[in-house]
Amino acid sequence: MELLIAQLLIIVRRMWKYRWVGLVVAWVTGMVGAAVVFVLPDRYEASARIYVDTQSILKPLMSGLAVQPNIEQQVIMLSRTLISRPNVEKLVRMADLDLKNQSKAQQEATIETVTSNLSIQSSGRDNLYILGYRDGDPETAKRVVQALVSIFVESSLGQTRQGASTATTFINEQIKAYETKLEEAETRLKEFRLKNLSNMAGDGKDSAAHISELSAQMERARLELREAMNARDAARAQLEAEKARGGAQTTAQSLMQESNANVSTPELDSRLADHRRNLDALLQRYTDQHPDIIATRKLIKDLEEQRKREIAELRKAAMNIPMASVGQSNGSLATQEMVRILATTEVQVASLRARVDEYSGRYAQALSAMKTAPQVEAEAAQLNRDYAIHKRNYEELVQRREQASMSGDLDVASGVADFRVIDPPRANPKPVAPNRLLLLAGAMAGALGVGLFTTFAASQLRPVFHDANDLRARVELPILGVVTRLVTEADRARQRVDLIRFSAGAGGLLAMFAVALTVLAIQLSRQVV
Repeated sequence: MELLIAQLLIIVRRMWKYRWVGLVVAWVTGMVGAAVVFVLPDRYEASARIYVDTQSILKPLMSGLAVQPNIEQQVIMLSRTLISRPNVEKLVRMADLDLKNQSKAQQEATIETVTSNLSIQSSGRDNLYILGYRDGDPETAKRVVQALVSIFVESSLGQTRQGASTATTFINEQIKAYETKLEEAETRLKEFRLKNLSNMAGDGKDSAAHISELSAQMERARLELREAMNARDAARAQLEAEKARGGAQTTAQSLMQESNANVSTPELDSRLADHRRNLDALLQRYTDQHPDIIATRKLIKDLEEQRKREIAELRKAAMNIPMASVGQSNGSLATQEMVRILATTEVQVASLRARVDEYSGRYAQALSAMKTAPQVEAEAAQLNRDYAIHKRNYEELVQRREQASMSGDLDVASGVADFRVIDPPRANPKPVAPNRLLLLAGAMAGALGVGLFTTFAASQLRPVFHDANDLRARVELPILGVVTRLVTEADRARQRVDLIRFSAGAGGLLAMFAVALTVLAIQLSRQVV
């Protein structure tokens, strides 16, 4: 510590030799700094406060029906990107700041100046924004802030409407493309089903399920045929037992004609009813040109023609029933009943035999088509899958278009956000910059610092040794002796006068700054009053 103090004392003694150089430099620096502080032009600030209300009563009501963007995030991003070059160029034109520009360089300088003096401050969660601008002319600053407020509001509305319009245009283009794809898929599906109508089941089942169903129907029809034949044989045996007591040929003929008039095909009637219900359901979902509707109508037409043929064959078979077994009788009630039952069972047997033959033919045809059925089913599945995908995408795009249209209408009705100008653009009549008190104090501190640094630099460039040990350490040579200089009374008097002069010079510098600070503080206090 003692060594450090000794070093500091040596440095101070060296600096003291060049004190007048440092004082002169401090005075020059202080005068220049004070002049600069007082010459700096005043700058005025204009500002405006805007509150952005992102809540709307329509938005909760339209939840799920319209697309609702994150309005708060949009406003935050807008505030951060508002000070961009295109907006600043527009701001310069709106505030008439480019009227004095004569060249491209001046225009660029104006844009740079405006960009550096603009400010946007947010208070955080309150959605309150403060727009400010500083300029040497308060009216110019006010015009700039007014233009900035207009750009802030218009930019949000323009971007939202432009985004909604772009989205609607894109969706409409996609809908047109998918309409074409959907029509092409429907055409391919219709042509495929018409081409392979005989190999495809109308209910959408595969070939194995169709063959299994035909087999079950054929077995059921055979069982019903055997039951009907047994009933017919029993009725015939009972009628033969009644022959001894009388016949009823005339009555049997009339009853058989009556039975023929009521011939029906239950299986075909049930299938026709099912297909007609299926057709009604399809007509509620598709147009008349849909492949499923065309195939269902063709199948209904084929079943109706088949029903007519079966009824004709049954009636013909019933009319050819041999009546020789029916003897002549006076027509007792028992005989008449047995004849009616026999005629009914004969008609039923003929109907079921035709049904068995039909099912057998279908079963054989289905077995022969088994070789090509898997390929047909695979192609049908691929076409149905493509059609279903295009249809689903088309319906989703139509729904999105409606949502986009509704969202655009919602934005027009309620606005993206409600921009409320809390404080209109206003220029502060008092300058906000520069802070002359602080700058003047800084100039005084700078002047003192520059003076001390000058003294220190001079002492290092031209060092003076006041101690033999210091000289020995610097030159690294032995010192043989020291000659002492005697200080007379005249020297002491001269040193006192020099010290007084130096103190007066340093004190004058400090007093100058003190007076300047006092005057400036008085002026500022008067402006506040």
